[in-house]
Amino acid sequence: MSLPDVSTCPETVVAALKRLATVEEYGHTFYDNAGKPTFTSFATLNRTVEARARRLMGLGLKRGERVGMVLAQPMDFVVSFFACLYAGLVPVPMYPPLSFGKLDAWADGALGILQNSEASLLLTDAQLQSVLWQVVPKAKTLKDLLTVEKLDQKAPATGALPVVAADDLCFLQYTSGSTSAPKGVMVTHGNLAANAWVVATEGMALVPWTDKCVCWLPLYHDMGLIGFVVTPMFVGAQACFIPTLLFVKRPNIWMKVMSEQKANHSFGPNFAYALAARKATDDDLAQWDLSNVRVLGCGAEPIHADTMARFETTMGRAGLKVGSIMPAYGMAEATLAMTFHERNAPLKVHTLDGEIFRAEGRVVPPKDDEVVLGFVCCGKTFSGHGVGVCDADGNLLGEDVEGELLFRGPSVTRGYWRNPEATEECFRADGWLRTGDLGFIHEGDVYITGRCKDLIILNGRNHHPTTIEWAVSDVDGVRKGNVVAFSVPGEESEVLVVVCETRPNPPEGTAALVAAAISEQLSLKVHEVVLLGAGQLPKTSSGKLQRRKTREQYLSGELGTQGDRTLGSSGPKLTVARHMARSLWGRAAHTAGKLFSRPNDT
Repeated sequence: MSLPDVSTCPETVVAALKRLATVEEYGHTFYDNAGKPTFTSFATLNRTVEARARRLMGLGLKRGERVGMVLAQPMDFVVSFFACLYAGLVPVPMYPPLSFGKLDAWADGALGILQNSEASLLLTDAQLQSVLWQVVPKAKTLKDLLTVEKLDQKAPATGALPVVAADDLCFLQYTSGSTSAPKGVMVTHGNLAANAWVVATEGMALVPWTDKCVCWLPLYHDMGLIGFVVTPMFVGAQACFIPTLLFVKRPNIWMKVMSEQKANHSFGPNFAYALAARKATDDDLAQWDLSNVRVLGCGAEPIHADTMARFETTMGRAGLKVGSIMPAYGMAEATLAMTFHERNAPLKVHTLDGEIFRAEGRVVPPKDDEVVLGFVCCGKTFSGHGVGVCDADGNLLGEDVEGELLFRGPSVTRGYWRNPEATEECFRADGWLRTGDLGFIHEGDVYITGRCKDLIILNGRNHHPTTIEWAVSDVDGVRKGNVVAFSVPGEESEVLVVVCETRPNPPEGTAALVAAAISEQLSLKVHEVVLLGAGQLPKTSSGKLQRRKTREQYLSGELGTQGDRTLGSSGPKLTVARHMARSLWGRAAHTAGKLFSRPNDT
């Protein structure tokens, strides 16, 4: 049987998968938690997706209703995501609990997303439902929680699947970080088609059918979901999915699978490359064959040239070619990718006069006796898209001047779900997307220098300062509301710094108590805790903490940090047993509500 033509971009994600429906020879490989692979052809995947889609339609959900998805296994996630699209529903990917030690914060975050998205159904698996039922009674629009195991036991609905168009909302991508005010990015099928196509053809240059991509990234996040679940489908490339927790437990599984599968492409944040290089043993490097690798993308957090060089040197012993690392820049509001470094080219670091840059934001060549700064090149944007830089008033600037980075083109999403204020702030009327990131453009290439916004990115995950500061608010000796958290470049990745004003005569070991509180509540490692006297944190005339100025003072040796004042108190942590008890109660209450609902209940 001849292979379908994949030389043109399909209009929707549904069309991308459906045109692979006859392909039995090629497909995806799914690894389980033990590292055992299972191959699934594109044809089999399509049949499985359609069957689950019909079962979703049989639940009586209306077109456009949102479906929350908390699924840890890649196969469950991929099938359910596409099934929602086939059924005309809008999936809402949500992250599963990574450990049983942080269930309070996770449950609050899940509830926030379910409420904001107004989800009608929560789809999960048999294992995770034991802690998810507790949020069901609190999410007012939620009609039911269903496991994929039970869903697949239902009789499929008959009739035609709905027709999906490019302008239809495809899914909601909730930005990571603080869950107190979640923002759901509205991604249309057209956005996905535009971004996936240029990523596949221009950025990564995927070869149809024979190319293989390896992904251990969380599939609820845009890099994993769009980069590996969606993009390969558009050109018929294959993907190998590793459970994220398996990578966390065994980081060497990443390059091991790359070697075994003779894979050509993968992606990861800076910290993952540092970890992979550090964990690789002499025996591993002697056994692995990475000679087939063409592109290893790096994004999602600041990129360190030394880390990339160390990785390439280490993996060069296993056949990795120099120039395989490809820095990239992107964000959920732009669907995924905005720029890619040139393929098969050495990393480019632009050096400049540090004193002039910090004082004036101008990019000029350094002198021998001046402070030198260096920034990693993230490359150029794609055809049909544009990048720019603006000043604080929104005026466009030329090259070699630092400002807020802007992006435009068909990949720019529709805005934030049920949040017109945030949409108006970030999505300009002239078509430009405000990224909130600082940078400059030099000879057409984008260089990231910092962040206007206060997000802290550690190990590939976003953290709002307030979340970290809340964890410190009740530490004995700390002045509540006078804590600032920020990240600075470390040896291998960004590291966390926390600055606190203390009360008079704070107890001994206050810094250690601050670090311990953050570690216990957020599982974050603090690089340094700086203790200051009352009134020493920089503030505005209205009394607000100045995060960026605090960080600048820290880096210059004058003081230093980035934070925000908050309330917040943390009660005693619930045990797993109490969470399960809450879930049992929630399930019973939900069942009782179904049995004894009033006539006007929904």
